Amino acid sequence: MDPLGGSADPLAVLDVAAAAARGFLADLDGSPAAPPGVDAAASAFAGEPLPGVGVGATRALEELLEHGVPAATRSAGGKFFHFVTGGGTPAALAADWLASAIDQNSFSWVSSPLGSRAERVALGWLKELFELPAEWGGVLTTGATMANFTALAAARRWWAAEHGRDLDEEGWSGLPALPVISSGYVHSSAVKALAMLGVGRASVRRLAADPTGRLDLAAFEAALEGLRGRPTLVIATAGEVNAGDFDPIAEMAELAHRHHAWLHVDGAFGLFARVSTLARQLAEGVAAADSVAADGHKWLNVPYDCGFAFVRDPELMHGTFALTGAPYLPTGTDERPSFGDRGPEASRRARALAVWATLKAYGRDGYREMVDRHVELARRVGEQVAAAPDLELLAPVRLNVIAFRFRPSGLSEQQLDDLNRRLGAAVLADGRVYFGTTHYRGCVAFRPAISNWRTTEQDADLIVTVTRELGARLVVS
Repeated sequence: MDPLGGSADPLAVLDVAAAAARGFLADLDGSPAAPPGVDAAASAFAGEPLPGVGVGATRALEELLEHGVPAATRSAGGKFFHFVTGGGTPAALAADWLASAIDQNSFSWVSSPLGSRAERVALGWLKELFELPAEWGGVLTTGATMANFTALAAARRWWAAEHGRDLDEEGWSGLPALPVISSGYVHSSAVKALAMLGVGRASVRRLAADPTGRLDLAAFEAALEGLRGRPTLVIATAGEVNAGDFDPIAEMAELAHRHHAWLHVDGAFGLFARVSTLARQLAEGVAAADSVAADGHKWLNVPYDCGFAFVRDPELMHGTFALTGAPYLPTGTDERPSFGDRGPEASRRARALAVWATLKAYGRDGYREMVDRHVELARRVGEQVAAAPDLELLAPVRLNVIAFRFRPSGLSEQQLDDLNRRLGAAVLADGRVYFGTTHYRGCVAFRPAISNWRTTEQDADLIVTVTRELGARLVVS
């Protein structure tokens, strides 16, 4: 069916979608994190061949609503604690809907003056929110992985220039290996970015002082001294995924710059500690870094997908990502920037509208209050875990992640690991709350993270209640 060939109102389908979305959101707070049967419902989207004759927009949307909504986890809701997932604030969600409707390609000022101007303002506001220098360059990306990629590409360009080479123009040939140093906290997204950049996963030297991955600061200093001033890349983590811990960023910055190294901070969610009155000290030193990356769809609570990268020297971003060799493409300027020249995407959704709208709506104070509330909720859950006789708190609650496990008496470590694996699967199948397992301090553990603006005390309290209830059933069985 030709999209233009039917006589039906082409906008009527939007009314159906809006009504369904309104109903979904109205029920969200009272819904479990994963309603029963989500896996089975998702099977409706497997195995169907491409239709020769389409069913039309109305019928396609009806099928999507019929099968898709029951298959969707309520990751936008306040009981979803897996993967450090934020929701979408009302302002961000509405702006994101508008971004889809007006369908801007925000790669350049010419293609979208609105998208470009909104991104420039939004990036400036984010730098104010996190107290980063105003002169830094920035760009919105799809998430923290591409934000890390963008920032680390700038670091790679700097490193090559220190060897007298334009790597982005000439390639790697003749250059030595790029040394990379981090703690054991380094996230897989940063390592993935290094792989995409040709630096290699195996290039990362992890200097951990203990099984949690905490940085061995003495070994870090010795490693830098051993490089004898050769240009080096250092990756610090603000908000380690298993327990929310931080590398000593201020100390790493001082040592890195003393020994001619670039410091990149991966702050996917931990960068928001700089907004908090309760956890601000964790992120001291971030402004001394050379680049910073974070997610927007985590604690900023804008819809998927959104991330942001900031680089001290903006020209390093342009050197890697400039769109060259196509005379029809406009050249950006400081006054009229082309953000497609500052990050990996040339086709760029106007995700700046959601960022702009949520910051305009709630401001610095609103985000400070939200982050502090989440920190308090995480501490509340940590206290409940510590007080429960059959649970074990595995690390102090530093930010918004609670590292713990179910630990009834009389079981060996191997039995506890097996029990917690089965309990993790039971929690996901139960669906009242949603969080998964990890390995931390040598054992199978849980790591629920609180970052959704909708989350209440009642939602957070379910973490311990459901874990103990399901765990007791498994022990009896």
